[in-house]
Amino acid sequence: MKLIKYIVIFVLVIGLGLSAWIYYPKYQIHKIKKQSVEVSTNIHKISYLDYFRSMKKDEINHLAIGDSVIRGVGAGQNEDLVNQFSNKLGSQIQKNIQFQNEGINGITSGELRELVLEGRFDEEMKKADIITINVGGNDVLRAAKGQNLQNVFQSFGELQTSFTKNLTDIASRIKSVNPGATIVFLELYNPLSPSDKLYPLADQLLPKWNLKLYETANQYSPSLVIETTKVINGERPENLSPDGVHPNSNGYSAISELMIYQFKHQYRIDSV
Repeated sequence: MKLIKYIVIFVLVIGLGLSAWIYYPKYQIHKIKKQSVEVSTNIHKISYLDYFRSMKKDEINHLAIGDSVIRGVGAGQNEDLVNQFSNKLGSQIQKNIQFQNEGINGITSGELRELVLEGRFDEEMKKADIITINVGGNDVLRAAKGQNLQNVFQSFGELQTSFTKNLTDIASRIKSVNPGATIVFLELYNPLSPSDKLYPLADQLLPKWNLKLYETANQYSPSLVIETTKVINGERPENLSPDGVHPNSNGYSAISELMIYQFKHQYRIDSV
């Protein structure tokens, strides 16, 4: 009887530990999101959209850096994310948006960090009112290339630690060059079909990865994280390009609409 009792206790402990490992990141992300409540509940705070609308300048500068999602792979001409979001934002605030797309296909967070720290984008960052960043997907793809599931799972912690440092260094450099710039991070998404054997693993690891985006955004205000996973995922194949990885024109449009929505409904918090 004692043996059975110990086995039951052991199974419960393991189960609770596994549940905490899976669900704690989701809880933390939810907690951070709650800090950005509906604008209408507090008249003393201002949304990102209203902030840019009320800026005493006729032109807003938007710089986008990162990987192939920023570049616009999978979309038709002028249908990439940077182009679509900039045009929609301009229509919303009735101002001209000057945008610069510096997306580089295949770039990792470490490679982007090197470019940022060596001053590659300093002049553009100084002028930018909004800096959009999407990076990290290639970190995962390169680490997983030729590896089995067990190796990917075991190396995830080290990979995430490296990504977090790279992201922090990038954000820190941006704020040192232009403290008032609004940084817009995009969540990493899971494009795999739910029927894919890798889907459950990716679905478990994704919140842990994206939590680092929210924590970094919290640290370097004004910043926000776009909930890309809501519109780009394996259950929305209509938003994916034929390569099954990148958004298509509809997918980029969906992300840009989501960006506008969050700009409308999230407070802008100035840097301390």
